[in-house]
Amino acid sequence: MKSSERSFARRIDLTSLQLFVAVCELGSIGRAAEREFIAASAVSKRLSDLETAVDTALLYRHSRGVTLTPAGESLLHHARTVLFGLERMQGELSEYADGVRGHVRMHANISAIFQFLPEDLGAFARAHSQIKIDLQEHLSSDVLNAVHEGAADLGICNVGMATGTGGTGLQSRPYRADHLVLVVPEAHALAQHATIGFEEVLDWDIVGLHANSSISLAMRAAAAATGRPLRQRIQVTGLDAMCRMIDNGLGVGLLPDRAFELMRGVGHLRAIPLAEAWAHRELRVVARDFDALPVTARLLVEHLAPLQPDVVSAHEHPAPGTLLPAATPH
Repeated sequence: MKSSERSFARRIDLTSLQLFVAVCELGSIGRAAEREFIAASAVSKRLSDLETAVDTALLYRHSRGVTLTPAGESLLHHARTVLFGLERMQGELSEYADGVRGHVRMHANISAIFQFLPEDLGAFARAHSQIKIDLQEHLSSDVLNAVHEGAADLGICNVGMATGTGGTGLQSRPYRADHLVLVVPEAHALAQHATIGFEEVLDWDIVGLHANSSISLAMRAAAAATGRPLRQRIQVTGLDAMCRMIDNGLGVGLLPDRAFELMRGVGHLRAIPLAEAWAHRELRVVARDFDALPVTARLLVEHLAPLQPDVVSAHEHPAPGTLLPAATPH
């Protein structure tokens, strides 16, 4: 290593890098200080020292928080890579310790969190009480981006409908599957159908989730294929809010089947299975590299998505651990 490189390495403090990443993720020095249990003035001082060390401005500071300069964007990428490498080292060394301690950062979409993760994570926590799980809810595309950038160790999402490039180069394993159903009031004209095609749904106002949720993306793609508009009049952020809107006659909506079963007490509603093939969806666990994960994260993967070739047939889904292609917009 050249003397100039050694000098640069000595000027960079790992704690400052961690705080820098926290500030970037939260967009605020104050919120980062609260999360990391450190005084805001101390965070600000470390960021100033970091800017001095790299001899350039990393953040634009304004009344609403902070935003990244071009140099800051570059440092954020490298900082996450460095911190990811340290976590990998910690994981390998931790295998030699007595017991397993640590935490796992996970991002998941609302379908996984609502339908499956409470029971699955609860069972894992009871078996591994020393491992803490940091779980955040995000859209599927944001889940892939977080894993790709190193902001999360693991992600669980509907890979097929995610947009953007976050899925490029990630590995995945099958987790769970669900099927979309049309939810209508019990007195609705469609309530007596045994199954229903999506084109018939397009005749009605629709209550939906976020515009970029996997269900909304699937509906928009299906509507575009028929050449008809999607009458999505109302958008909500939660499945229970969607059911309440539908129960009060504000439209119909698509939900995963198990989510509807879990909300049986919300209104007087009926679920009708959607006939289209795209209504059957697979949730997958994604990671940069399953073999390179810290031991704590690998334990969670083995609990959520054990390597069982007979769980999913090869002609239906990619083999466990396969690389995901770049996701395409819909």
